[in-house]
Amino acid sequence: MRTLKLSSLLILSLALLAGCQLFSAAFQADPMESPEAETDLFLPFMQSGEGDNLGDELPNGYTVAGSQVYTVNLRLSVFNEGPGQPDKQNLWVALISDQPPYQTVNAAKISPAGYRTITDEYGNRYAEFDLADLAPGERVDLEFGYLITVNEVTFDLGACQGGLPDIYTQAELHIEADNPQIQELSAQLAAGKGDSCETERAFYTYVADNLVYSFNGANWGAQAALGEMGADCTEYASLQAALSRAAGIPARYVEGLYVLGEKDEASARTEHAWLEAYLPGTGWTPMDPTLGRVPLDRQEYFAGYPSNHIIVTRGRSPSTLRGDSYWTHLYWPGDSTQISVVDHGWQIIPSSQ
Repeated sequence: MRTLKLSSLLILSLALLAGCQLFSAAFQADPMESPEAETDLFLPFMQSGEGDNLGDELPNGYTVAGSQVYTVNLRLSVFNEGPGQPDKQNLWVALISDQPPYQTVNAAKISPAGYRTITDEYGNRYAEFDLADLAPGERVDLEFGYLITVNEVTFDLGACQGGLPDIYTQAELHIEADNPQIQELSAQLAAGKGDSCETERAFYTYVADNLVYSFNGANWGAQAALGEMGADCTEYASLQAALSRAAGIPARYVEGLYVLGEKDEASARTEHAWLEAYLPGTGWTPMDPTLGRVPLDRQEYFAGYPSNHIIVTRGRSPSTLRGDSYWTHLYWPGDSTQISVVDHGWQIIPSSQ
């Protein structure tokens, strides 16, 4: 849990800070209704917004090699512990949307009704709930259910020739592409490489080989990843993005869900992060250096998108989330009462095909 208090403004961010945290056990009992069994409860899902309009076109040279259907559920509850009732209280939850060619949301259910949808600067969509009427001692349960088809996508990078757009190449919070140490390392790794694809592979290989995976639950970013504190998916993705930007290769951060296999808990968490690099001739190309640190899996996660990844948001620090991940909660005045977000977690169920 992270709490920020700005004068009388209290922001509760139980949204995990992109920490790749695991909540797969939170739904062992009483899961939400499956959309396959309760199709009348689900409505067709609206497509995502126009995106950030910054090179957001479909990639080239890709092949859909297969697909998997999942039922994805998110539950969280907001409880007013008292003694008072705030003047304002809002909760924003990122919505899973269509992301061609990677995923299609076939149906969705959001409860309770009465929310409004908003779109941020990256094209991410959110459900915004006004919870100002939540009285002391009351609790509201929120449920989000999706039926999603996720594609396995492979890429042929071809000759990797052509120019690169001048987007997603600037330094930002947690992607410190202007840090002297990162710039020096980027130049060293790029030296002698024939094209941007070779350069990007060098960054990917360096991050996969040199960072030591250790779940930290923090939000340190690229610069901290060069230290000795250990790194999880946020640092792996942030460092490769920073190295790429320092070399003039556009790169953007992605947060989503990783569908854990039986032996995956040591290598990643359900809430996961990776990146997309913009490569000549291909466009935005997915890479997951966290999972690529395993030599046998390295090729699969460079310019490849297995059907065990589900995109939730793009962007390292979307403004709507106020520095958090997946959702954020705010109430005012902060000293009027104590409100907690409790019993939150994901459930992902593969459908048999």
